[in-house]
Amino acid sequence: MPLYLSRFSYTPETWARLIGHPEDRAEAARSYIESVGGKLHGFWYAFGTHDGYNLWEAPDNVSMAAVALAIGGGGALSSFETTVLLTVDETLDALGRAGQVRYRAPGAEQ
Repeated sequence: MPLYLSRFSYTPETWARLIGHPEDRAEAARSYIESVGGKLHGFWYAFGTHDGYNLWEAPDNVSMAAVALAIGGGGALSSFETTVLLTVDETLDALGRAGQVRYRAPGAEQ
């Protein structure tokens, strides 16, 4: 199954609710991904541009998109970004195929 890395940030209101009622949001994240047949591999909070990161496994892009849309539409986050991760083998396959693509730079003669 494909892996996905999500970066998220809470709204100030969400942080205030969590301060008032601390809870393990990893359990909520786990239930979201499991509802589409996936798995949560990790949930971390961080300092910096984003408040946290998730590593997910989902059956396909549509399943992950459903989870991302549900979370993003919930109103607790100010940002939610998801990146599809490629395995080394998938990247090697893409590199091999890239040699067959006849790319032409903008403005270059044909």
